[in-house]
Amino acid sequence: MKTEISSALRNALRHYFGYEKFRKGQEEIITEIINRRPVLAVLPTGAGKSLCFQLPSLLMEGITLVISPLISLMKDQAEALKARGIGAAYLDSSLNSNEYGRILYDTLNGKVKFLYVAPERLANPQFIAFAKRANITLVAVDEAHCVSQWGHSFRKDYYNIPNFIEFLPKRPLVAAFTATATEEVRRDILSRLQIISAKVVVSGFDRPNLYFKVQRTADKERSLLDFLAKHKNECGIIYCATRNKVELVTQFLVKQGYLALRYHAGLTPDERQANQDYFVRGQVHIIVATNAFGMGIDKADVRFVVHYNMPKDVESYYQEAGRAGRDGKPAECLLLYDKGDVAINTYLIGHDQPDLEWKDRELKLLDKIVTYCNTSGCLRKFLLEYFGERVASNCNNCGNCSQNKEATWRRFLKL
Repeated sequence: MKTEISSALRNALRHYFGYEKFRKGQEEIITEIINRRPVLAVLPTGAGKSLCFQLPSLLMEGITLVISPLISLMKDQAEALKARGIGAAYLDSSLNSNEYGRILYDTLNGKVKFLYVAPERLANPQFIAFAKRANITLVAVDEAHCVSQWGHSFRKDYYNIPNFIEFLPKRPLVAAFTATATEEVRRDILSRLQIISAKVVVSGFDRPNLYFKVQRTADKERSLLDFLAKHKNECGIIYCATRNKVELVTQFLVKQGYLALRYHAGLTPDERQANQDYFVRGQVHIIVATNAFGMGIDKADVRFVVHYNMPKDVESYYQEAGRAGRDGKPAECLLLYDKGDVAINTYLIGHDQPDLEWKDRELKLLDKIVTYCNTSGCLRKFLLEYFGERVASNCNNCGNCSQNKEATWRRFLKL
């Protein structure tokens, strides 16, 4: 029976998506969903999380409701499905009442298989009334780390999910997906979504094609220029901690002759979308951004990710760095670090934050990323062990391993 299911899934994979084989973890996750069992899937960036709920949905009756945190992410996935001839739509605030009503009408009449919504939509009375009439059989929670108050992109509106499900006449299956979640965050996701019995599938966090490096420097501008000189005509993302720093770094690069665009929440939606499109299409090779950029961006040939400032936690860093090398080819992830980064993040964590428990938790997470920036050990081993993977040896493919290999004391001892 198991062999028959596996064969059927591979035939469906070939038919709907044109792939000959599953990536690591995909078939196990899809099998859980096909067998109507809840699942929490933790797969690294670029491992094909969306296929894990799209494929089984096509083999099941009813509508799949996909809860996603970003409009751009919803739009990209819905458009990709429609390009394959699969009924998909998304709801956002830009739709007028006629467009909104047409999508709901088409969904109720079987023309939409996948409906993408933001978590805020689940509290809307009109949408709840629609959902009660729709045959929603699967709720797929994308970027599920947003559910957890201990996750790095916590969104309180994700708490709406269990209440929304209670309104439905028949409880749908719930499947949650994320690329970065520690064991504690995974437990919190299961609790918040009320799927304690769910199968947890962790396919591994390692991205062997990524080269991690931390450079401690007092002159970040010079360090950035030296790095970019080695990556001419390659696509890359430069992350900064604040909007102001994005503006300054973008202006600096333009003055140095680089074609670079900015991206942060202070820009108009039209400029953000235009700059993202220029980058995704390869018309501009460098985009300088806050953490508002990147979640769900489908660009496989990003050859480098530079963090001009240290992020506030390891989860944020690993997810943002993971936007490099999604095509499986070598890519470099550089973190430029100085002690001023600690002060910036400490301020950002404490600014207008009355929840002392949350603040204390964030400061402890900050301490972990500071330790990462100052360790002399293998960087990949540090990252993987942070997410709970046991690592027997150093990777010999990160900045610290390279530096240790060339260290004078090693040559002196003939190691």
